[in-house]
Amino acid sequence: MDFSEFKEKIVKINKMELPGEQLHLKMAPIERLLELKQNARDSKNAKKAAVLVLFYPSDRLETHFVLILRKTYKGVHSAQVGFPGGKWEQGDVDYQHTALRETEEEVGVPVGSVEVLKELSEIYIPPSNFFVQPFLGITHAQPKFIAQEKEVEAIIEVPLATFLSEKAITTQTLSTSYAKQIEVPAFFLEEHVVWGATAMMLNEVREMLKQLL
Repeated sequence: MDFSEFKEKIVKINKMELPGEQLHLKMAPIERLLELKQNARDSKNAKKAAVLVLFYPSDRLETHFVLILRKTYKGVHSAQVGFPGGKWEQGDVDYQHTALRETEEEVGVPVGSVEVLKELSEIYIPPSNFFVQPFLGITHAQPKFIAQEKEVEAIIEVPLATFLSEKAITTQTLSTSYAKQIEVPAFFLEEHVVWGATAMMLNEVREMLKQLL
């Protein structure tokens, strides 16, 4: 979709109700459903983070959004695909500031160039004990992405048309931090399998976009 057309329609998203958990759970691994519910009640010690779903015009003025492939490290989210974002820090004014600050740090998009349009549904991630607050925003010009060398292995630019295609939804057999060889619902985007919390958040975004566009 041409970005100028997308931009005209996406601003209406701030008036939409959030589908929330119902859409999250459709992309949750079956083995995690009970864990999600149990841990949601016992989340007083959970850490906080925020991420940004960032849409922008490509060099051909088509609508894209950005994901990142994280570096391999000793942690539950090693080598996974996710949104730019990260942990809340004491200097952050609020979670939106966290998402914007981390996006600039991880992919080089200046905080001042992003227009945040919607706060999405919060999600709890049991393996890392994080509550994550996603935001949806746009930039009006094509960003000059710069991957943070320490944490980001690759920047993944996803065309909107690819994301909205039924072919983007799949299942994969994966070994995770909490189970071996389980079948999980996922997105297949630009030759990358996107599953877990990122897929759950993407599913909410996808449903809202399908209603708007």
